[in-house]
Amino acid sequence: MKDVLLYDTTLRDGCQAEDISFTLEDKLRIAEKLEELGIDYIEGGYPGSNPRDADFFKQVKKLKLKNAKIASFGTTRKFGAKPSQDINLKVLLAADTPVVTLVGKAWDLHVRDDLRISQKANLEIIADSIAFMKKRVDEVIFDAEHFFDGFRDNPDYALECLKAAQDGGADWIVLCETNGGRLPGDIHEALTHVNRLIKTPLGIHCHNDGELAVANTLAGVETGATQVQGTINGFGERCGNVNLISVIANLQLKMGKKCVTPAQLKKLRDVSQLFYELANIQPNKHQAYVGDSAFAHKGGLHVSGVLKNRETYEHIDPELVGNRQRVLVSDLSGRSNIVYKGKEYGIDMSNNDTVKEILRRTKELEGQGYEFQAAEASFELLIQEALGRKKKNFNLVGFRVIDEKRKEGEPPISEATIMVQVDGVMEHAAAMGNGPVNALDQALRRALTKFYPSLKQVELLDYKVRVLSTGEGTGAVVRVLIESGDGKERWGTVGVSHNVIEASWQALVDSIDYKLYKDSRRRAN
Repeated sequence: MKDVLLYDTTLRDGCQAEDISFTLEDKLRIAEKLEELGIDYIEGGYPGSNPRDADFFKQVKKLKLKNAKIASFGTTRKFGAKPSQDINLKVLLAADTPVVTLVGKAWDLHVRDDLRISQKANLEIIADSIAFMKKRVDEVIFDAEHFFDGFRDNPDYALECLKAAQDGGADWIVLCETNGGRLPGDIHEALTHVNRLIKTPLGIHCHNDGELAVANTLAGVETGATQVQGTINGFGERCGNVNLISVIANLQLKMGKKCVTPAQLKKLRDVSQLFYELANIQPNKHQAYVGDSAFAHKGGLHVSGVLKNRETYEHIDPELVGNRQRVLVSDLSGRSNIVYKGKEYGIDMSNNDTVKEILRRTKELEGQGYEFQAAEASFELLIQEALGRKKKNFNLVGFRVIDEKRKEGEPPISEATIMVQVDGVMEHAAAMGNGPVNALDQALRRALTKFYPSLKQVELLDYKVRVLSTGEGTGAVVRVLIESGDGKERWGTVGVSHNVIEASWQALVDSIDYKLYKDSRRRAN
């Protein structure tokens, strides 16, 4: 038996966020993933707003979800129309979902300035819209829009709106903090009054305009709400909705409220990452619980602490939510950082004299502009070099990169030629690319693939350049970060130079050396 039921509105409220758009296939995949996560209600959208949402309600039936209930969303009837004649209510019935969520006004300001009807008329609209729908679907949820603002300005009328929903037969009454501007104390005060009047089960729906959506939602649950509405990663209009990822973790791990199973809790990070991927948005590495940096430690004091006892600097075990502990290496590092990273790479360095040398070299390189937090492959190679284990896979004889623009209005042409030596054998190769670095990457791998066929699997996935020194104009020092992958894993490498091609070359060489190093380790095991 769950203590709190979860209602996801990513497919409706989440899609109202700037830069968020899901295809029909995306939405169906999201529904399946939400089911796996243990979400109780999946709001598929507003079937009357666009053909894609209407198609979703047809196609989602084919998924045969076992536990999650699909909900369609719409407004209460229009003023002057009977429920049976209202187009919006007809569209909701046509969606043929077991759950219908109706949103209605609970703030007298909206009734007066938006709807421009009497307060009594609004109460009638709420009651008869819900009563009409309740006779035709299994479950009706009433979203009391702007309830908390309404309670602040006119508490008696806001409560009357909830009473009308209860009289209409609503299965749930959800209190909406729509503008996202209230504080946890406001939520607690309002819910305390609601509990005295309303017997219908309560839910809460918060927006994040004051960066308080999670706090307000938890305050709502503490004061009696047993349904939480939100979106994955907090996607939503303006500053977003409450982030269900954080809410689920807080409810389960901090408040002891059962809402998913332990196995489902471990899916939080994977679900979060998938939704970013489908939305084509870079994941927030600093996101609570599931971000890459959520359990990352950089300062030597912190690392020393977590090595002795994780609880010194971690509020939960990261594996509970599918994340992991990470230790970063930088000029702030101490001996503990190096020992930890060695252990991560399968090397016991606790009594190794090379730790001091690695630490010295790391600080020296970071002083020059190298940055290993996003280039852990380069750092692992640095450790191997310090231990005398790094293999020289090839020697560079020379390379040349030509960027040529032959005609105004046409893109430039990039060509790279390279000569390398592998075990005494000279190899020469040339390649074209969509830029000088791409051409150099293609030429280098073309020259080496004859000797190392596995390099055919390597792709350059991301390329970033950052200017490090100021006041030097085009002569500034630059840092290049490259992310590579082979279909199985991804790795980051770094290069630094006044010359962007040279910095890119350093990062490319590390990328190839790392791939070959990992291949040799796999063969050895």
